[in-house]
Amino acid sequence: QVQLVESGGGLVQAGGSLRLSCAASGRTFSSAAMGWFRQAPGKEREFVATIGYSGRSTYYADSVKGRFTISRDNAKNTVYLQMNSLKPEDAAVYYCAAVCTWSYFTNADQIDYWGQGTQVTVSS
Repeated sequence: QVQLVESGGGLVQAGGSLRLSCAASGRTFSSAAMGWFRQAPGKEREFVATIGYSGRSTYYADSVKGRFTISRDNAKNTVYLQMNSLKPEDAAVYYCAAVCTWSYFTNADQIDYWGQGTQVTVSS
């Protein structure tokens, strides 16, 4: 059974930083793309960032570009999201996502596996 387990969410002041982790189990994702989405109350789930299987290629939503950094450690089957200069509008439940192929994704319909989500709250 494949599981994606997020950790690292919490409450932070605007301008602060958080680092999210997503540990995968049940299969290896070393040859597959992984990434993050988020969903704020009353809004649709939106793409945040994705990383290719090797870790060399990344892609970000415009709203987080320059502030968030996605990375992965294939030996640990884990993907990370370093979030800096957080804004109140970044507050949401953040979901880890993975696909069965090497290709990027930006659409929630493309996702094969989801984590349970971790809450990020940003106070102004």
